[in-house]
Amino acid sequence: MAKVRFGRDVSKREAHVCKSNLKGASEISPVSQAVTRILLTNDDGIHSEGLIEVERVLREIGDVFVVAPAAEMSGASHSLTLSRPLRIRQTDSRHWTVDGTPTDCVTLALHRILQENELPHVCVSGINHGGNLGDDATYSGTVAGALEATILGVPGIAVSLVAREHFDFKEAARFAFLAVKKILSEGLPEGTLLNINVPLGEIKGVKITRQGIKNARPVITEHIDPRGKPYFWIGEQYFRSNAEDGTDYRAIEDGYVSITPLRSDMTDHAALSEIESWNYLASAEVLQT
Repeated sequence: MAKVRFGRDVSKREAHVCKSNLKGASEISPVSQAVTRILLTNDDGIHSEGLIEVERVLREIGDVFVVAPAAEMSGASHSLTLSRPLRIRQTDSRHWTVDGTPTDCVTLALHRILQENELPHVCVSGINHGGNLGDDATYSGTVAGALEATILGVPGIAVSLVAREHFDFKEAARFAFLAVKKILSEGLPEGTLLNINVPLGEIKGVKITRQGIKNARPVITEHIDPRGKPYFWIGEQYFRSNAEDGTDYRAIEDGYVSITPLRSDMTDHAALSEIESWNYLASAEVLQT
């Protein structure tokens, strides 16, 4: 299987030094053609603690360019904004906000925002406030950010901290650092992204997993606004995790980091032969009409 190759021929551009206005940021060095370049996005927004922590750690590898939603976009999945114009706001030479989805952010980063000598070798999406396990990966804006990068030819990883409170992103950021280093040295199969979920607390190790199945049902609550009109909140009620051996749910329950390789190709290859007869049925129906 083909590996994604790294290193681009880039043109020279005068770079400048600036100060980041994000919490905990230090002086930023000029863009260098020799240094690794990382695109960072998320779905929790530009001011997310998870994004700020992983940016701090990834700066030890190279230049980090942050293009993130201006506001929280959790659950945006792999959606593009097509019904209204998008606004880009640059806060300094390494940080931009987009009033859209993570997919919008990555698309604009690679095709409008970044200069040729700033194009990334890898894209990191996260760190998400909460897990993206099982079926939830299909709803996830965090996973979608990495997916869009992969579709556009940049290796992508999505990183999530599986917690509902007491968020401590240090271990998840450290693992993101290790994952990026490994991808830069070894590459990824073409068209593959990594969905990485990190448990809260002590980490026992790492397991390569498949997606589990979520055991939950939607919960819809109805309320009345001050004008007397109804509005609704969509939530979920979880019954139990479907933590079969080999799944992302089981790895997290056992205290392991879960790494699930995903692809943009959603074809169910195992089912192709099972429904092959549909070719004949479809043709027969067409001929009869």
